[in-house]
Amino acid sequence: MYLHATDRVFPNNQSNAMRGTIRWDAPKSLWLFVMMAGGLAAIFFTPSWSGFLVFLGTTAITVCAGHSVGMHRLLIHKAFHTPKWLEYILVWLGTLVGMAGPFGMIRAHDMRDWHQRQTTCPPHPSHGAGFWRDAWWQMHCRFDLDNPPDFAIEPEIANDPVYKWMERHWMTQQLAVAVPLFFLGGLEFVLWGVFLRVAVSLNGHWIVGHFAHKTGHQGWIVEGLPVQGFNLRGLGLVTFGENWHSNHHAFPHSAKLGIEKGQLDPGFWFIKSLEALGLAHSILGPADLPKRDGLTRVEQEEIDALRPMDKPIFYNLQNSLIDQKQT
Repeated sequence: MYLHATDRVFPNNQSNAMRGTIRWDAPKSLWLFVMMAGGLAAIFFTPSWSGFLVFLGTTAITVCAGHSVGMHRLLIHKAFHTPKWLEYILVWLGTLVGMAGPFGMIRAHDMRDWHQRQTTCPPHPSHGAGFWRDAWWQMHCRFDLDNPPDFAIEPEIANDPVYKWMERHWMTQQLAVAVPLFFLGGLEFVLWGVFLRVAVSLNGHWIVGHFAHKTGHQGWIVEGLPVQGFNLRGLGLVTFGENWHSNHHAFPHSAKLGIEKGQLDPGFWFIKSLEALGLAHSILGPADLPKRDGLTRVEQEEIDALRPMDKPIFYNLQNSLIDQKQT
């Protein structure tokens, strides 16, 4: 069953989305500084093509199968289903990206989305600050509300002993990658496959999030909301589809993020590969659930440029928008 961010966030009479304090998050900040230091050491002291290939391979696996597919589309949005053992593997790979454990990722994602669904949104969850200030805020600080809403993760996740273990030890789980890499290629492989990988993944995640809420292509807007998503063209392969953020704001339930012509989405290709192997099912697309309130198509001409097989999705959505306006 698909969950909106609001299904885990429960405002009370005292909740206020605007009043809070941005504070330095010491563990989060020091973690990133250590990873960046190790990453720079990899580049300047152990440069090698083999190390670079280790970096590329481990980054692709953890960011695509882990973060984009396991954490984001599966655990957070429930956009498709897999056997439980495979779900654990995909989410664990997402934990190896180095941002947080499964509970921390759910909370960070859903609280940001809850803020962005309010009539006004403060600059921290909206990425409303300038480039360097937003970098500091997002990667080294946290936003503590004076009167936060209640937050509850569904019991089947919150009470799961495997997810509890992942959450409790999310930093030390890098050892599961570091130890094999050390035996394969010594310190060089550890610096490239752990430190540089985590540093680039964290910085890359912030950069995509920053610009995907600032400027770019928009196929859809959600009227009445202070924060909109933008598609960052040309980054589909690099981000594994997470760059199509206007699409994601429009259809947060959809496992497919690259929904228009030419929008490459390797994360969805991976999900379809799992489906072909009998390891994924109940895959949701843009038109499989009711549309968001206020969803409005921006560029009509792009519908005409779609492949014939994709047009029915958008015609159905467009008709539903017209029907609502008429009623």
